[in-house]
Amino acid sequence: MDSSEEEYATQSKLLKDFMSIPSIDKAWIFNSCSGPQAMVAMSQANLLANKRRKFMLSGHISKESNQPVNFHWAPFPTDMTGASAFVPSPSGLKLLVIRNPPEKESPTKFEIWSSSQLEKEFHIPQKVHGSVYVDGWFEGISWNSDETLVAYVAEEPSRTKPTFDHLGCYKKNNSLDRMDIGSWEGQGDWEEEWGEAYAGKKQPALFVINVESGEVEHIKGVPRSISVGQVVWSPNSKDSAQYLVFVGWLGGKRKLGIKYCSNRPCAIYAVRLKEPKDDANEAFPLHNLTKSISSGYSPRFSKDGKFLVFLSAKTAADIGAHWVAESLHKIKWPSDGKLTESIDIVDVVQVVNCPDDGSFPGLYGTDLLSDPWLSDGHTIMLSSYWRSFRVILNLNLLSGELSRVSPNDLDYSWSILALNGDDIVAGAKKPIEAIYVSSSKPKENGKCDPLVVVIHGGPHSVATCSFSKTLAYLSSIGYSLLNVNYRGSLGFGKEALQSLSGNVGSQDVNDVLSAVDHAIEMGLADPSRITVLGGSHGGFLATHLIGQAPDKFVAAAARNPVCNIASLVGITDTPDWGFFHAYGDKKHYTEAPSPEDMSRFHQVSPISHISKVKTPTLFILGAMDLRVPISNGLQYMRALKEKGVEVKVLVFPNDNHPLDRPQTDYESFLNTAVWFNKYCKL
Repeated sequence: MDSSEEEYATQSKLLKDFMSIPSIDKAWIFNSCSGPQAMVAMSQANLLANKRRKFMLSGHISKESNQPVNFHWAPFPTDMTGASAFVPSPSGLKLLVIRNPPEKESPTKFEIWSSSQLEKEFHIPQKVHGSVYVDGWFEGISWNSDETLVAYVAEEPSRTKPTFDHLGCYKKNNSLDRMDIGSWEGQGDWEEEWGEAYAGKKQPALFVINVESGEVEHIKGVPRSISVGQVVWSPNSKDSAQYLVFVGWLGGKRKLGIKYCSNRPCAIYAVRLKEPKDDANEAFPLHNLTKSISSGYSPRFSKDGKFLVFLSAKTAADIGAHWVAESLHKIKWPSDGKLTESIDIVDVVQVVNCPDDGSFPGLYGTDLLSDPWLSDGHTIMLSSYWRSFRVILNLNLLSGELSRVSPNDLDYSWSILALNGDDIVAGAKKPIEAIYVSSSKPKENGKCDPLVVVIHGGPHSVATCSFSKTLAYLSSIGYSLLNVNYRGSLGFGKEALQSLSGNVGSQDVNDVLSAVDHAIEMGLADPSRITVLGGSHGGFLATHLIGQAPDKFVAAAARNPVCNIASLVGITDTPDWGFFHAYGDKKHYTEAPSPEDMSRFHQVSPISHISKVKTPTLFILGAMDLRVPISNGLQYMRALKEKGVEVKVLVFPNDNHPLDRPQTDYESFLNTAVWFNKYCKL
């Protein structure tokens, strides 16, 4: 066994241990005759199957007076592998399990479970709808109050495709289930998809299933020009019309990639449900509840049904940045259920431009539970980024008073998982900040451990003081980590975030270099053993850094990096990103960039500094990436190879932008560790 094989063998066992640590995905709390019960959805990497195991942990909650809350968990979790989603009813007496089809022609399965058995199972054929949306922006699965109906979002049935007989003649009004022998199905018209991570997702539509009969209704009145998501039921008060309230996105001339992009204009709509007394042919109007602003999502009704609360990224939608500070608003819901054209939107939490040190910086990446209310009915709990931490906030909807609930004297991030009455179940100075993580290995002769500079993507994202399995692995093998939140990161105020637009490749690069130099000055880093790791915009910065500071880093690893915006804008699902960050506004965006545009894109791209690069670089690429297609990284890699720089390339044929399939995650960080070890002489 040569030295490289020994290195891989040594590292693989430890990394596998880190990869096997399970993650909490969601949690629910509900009351039963025996007291409050908890249900936690968890997942764990299954490397052999290259999937994630899903399982459910349930337990009883007890709390004696003046005593801490205790969880009495079941001795073993319940395996939920194969389930696309599982959602308990409000009472906790029923559990909906949805299994999306592995094959395109197979039906979607809906299962209704009681505490002791499977009560109902329904198979919904493709001619009714395709897969249910269970992740990202469009996800919405909502039980009604009496637990007889479930509203959800699923792929609208594909439009009928042309068929041809054995002579090649076109046959009208045919279908696959009654095609003649020798006929075949044509391709039909091409339809836009919703970009990265939504391959095959074209038209999310609204459906309601009766959990007793299995009857499915495709809600009418929503035009195909609107893609729907995040559906919730309106309050079900006596003699009041009931509505489905949901978020709608307009595809416009082009469906631009929506994953990680809060800047896509959207609105909150309401459509009334038919009642038995209604005329079967009667059409109900579609109400746009937020037409006075350019963004509205995450609708939630207050417990008393008097208000509809929602989030907005109107600043992002107006200026073009993919993510900026959010705002929170409320609408008074009519007690009689009769909506009018005149709807007043009240600002509850507004965008913070430039926060004072230690004060509230605004809402970023806000997470709202399906039921986020405390027992008083008007206090909402939410989590948001506050500088380099994720914190839990308390907001009084009546007074507008907002306060931080999670401890601010501990270096932890907190995510709210569920509420039980007034108990919370949670996991635990300038507009540039860096998190330094010291290696877990003992120091030798007082020497500094090698340093990995870790750069988040986005660019409007944030590195937080929270656990990361892969970064913990790097720390455990002897690397210190420097996670840099450059200006443009979430959680530091609107002014700092928006300052990056038009300054990419310079301001963000200088911020990272300032953080690295500061770590060296503090004696936390050995200048001769510094590496850099980043993905997406983090990869953009990693490849910029090895060009602009060619003597600073001994090795680099770039995951799906943006290397040349000029060659990217014509093939990415978010061409507006290149224009916005190159110019600083969205008015320059066009599907036909000029020679001047292409020159500007090249100037701000890492490839403009290619002649100075000498750092050995590992490229980790996903062949299915629609956000930063593989050709971008390969072009830069070939240019390095041409000039004699040592490179290594990993291509994962079935992965898209996040590179997060279990085997991909495992192999990429194993290779990253071995690559860095080679040049840091670890």
